Amino acid sequence: MSFRIPLAKPEITDADREAVVEVLRTPYLSTGPKVAEFEGALCDYTGAAHAVAVNSGTSALQLAIRALGIEHGSEVVLPSFTFSAVLNVILLEGLCPRFVDIDPRTYNCSAEALLAAVTKETKLVIAVHTFGFPVDVAAILEGLPRRARNKKIVVIEDACEALGAEVHRRKAGTVGDAGLFAFYPNKQITTGEGGMLVTSDPRLARRAAQLRNQGRDPSLGWHSHAEIGFSYRISDINCALGISQLARIEDVIARRQKLAETYDRELANIPEIIRPALECAVGRISWFVYPVQLEAEFTADDRDRICESLLQKGIATGRYFAPLHGQPVLASRSFAKGNSQKLPTTEDTKVHEGSVRHQPPSISGKGGSTPPETKQAPAAQRRNINSPARQCREGICNTDTVRFSGRHDFEEQYLPKTNFVAERVIQLPFFNELTEGQIREVCRALKHVIQDARCNT
Repeated sequence: MSFRIPLAKPEITDADREAVVEVLRTPYLSTGPKVAEFEGALCDYTGAAHAVAVNSGTSALQLAIRALGIEHGSEVVLPSFTFSAVLNVILLEGLCPRFVDIDPRTYNCSAEALLAAVTKETKLVIAVHTFGFPVDVAAILEGLPRRARNKKIVVIEDACEALGAEVHRRKAGTVGDAGLFAFYPNKQITTGEGGMLVTSDPRLARRAAQLRNQGRDPSLGWHSHAEIGFSYRISDINCALGISQLARIEDVIARRQKLAETYDRELANIPEIIRPALECAVGRISWFVYPVQLEAEFTADDRDRICESLLQKGIATGRYFAPLHGQPVLASRSFAKGNSQKLPTTEDTKVHEGSVRHQPPSISGKGGSTPPETKQAPAAQRRNINSPARQCREGICNTDTVRFSGRHDFEEQYLPKTNFVAERVIQLPFFNELTEGQIREVCRALKHVIQDARCNT
């Protein structure tokens, strides 16, 4: 379906096209020189010591987990409000997710919340820089030794939406043990399809590169497979586009900041909309999308009707993310006590060792609007009929064989902020070539359909 104003659109210049055509004139379409050149260019930009280019950010995460030696059955602390690719990899690798609630102002888990969720079984923390808003990974690394009790806990940064964002003046993705980037067409830059793993650990980089290419060990010969690997290579065609696009990344980030500021100004007269802050105390934002939230009086159904009304006007919107803790894929998992898999839970809203919900990261007062207290919608609106929690409540699974953290009304009692945001968030059109006139049109249409929604309720 075509839209007058799409949600996202890649910016492809004549220079980008020529870079791709130049590769097509050579015999090196894959595993050629452009792959290494793209890896080097990203290292130069981010300050990372090593980079491994792959076919997606999802692949980068799986390679990172394998290369870091995270064992089957290990517990992973992560946000529920993120893209399902993260959960897919966790389940494929046989890991146990422990979900954490978010700060509605940043769409991220705070460092305090992630640290509070760490248990004696935790082996990995995944810090997601959601929508390009940076997480304080430095604070996570500083606090982990106290929580880990001299046990090594690995931190992976998911910066797939945050190329160019900064954590205390360091590029997002370069602070933890490994970082991930993705270059899908809706990202700040694109390779069509593609991703990158970055790290300061040369052994991790070597292992990831080996796993990327069917487990082949270059020191043993081209056809010598040292371990089971994957076909996660990326082509020189993709990398040539990435090199060309990366050359203008700072201009892209600056342009997107101005687009966010225009939205903030145009939406200021719509009281039903909660706007994101334009600055973050952790560091620079690299805007992936422009997300807004509806006030607490609106339900998920209201949000969906508003998006449908905008669609009828030719304006595309997004409604992500659907929280991971309610995904139907979890209903089919076996989370038996003592087994290698356990029921996904969260500790964030449970009060222990100080209430983490009262310690959000500081946010600049510039721009944006303050979310209200996250009032709960009626239970019937929040309930996912396929959730593990519902199955246990209704006797479908044996509660003696699953592990709960405290209460066992999992879906309704845990992650209130995640649930609140997921039911009311709307991503407005956001891409490099978006004009101020289009932003004004989107905002006028949004105000009109919100008024209509109020009149019809």
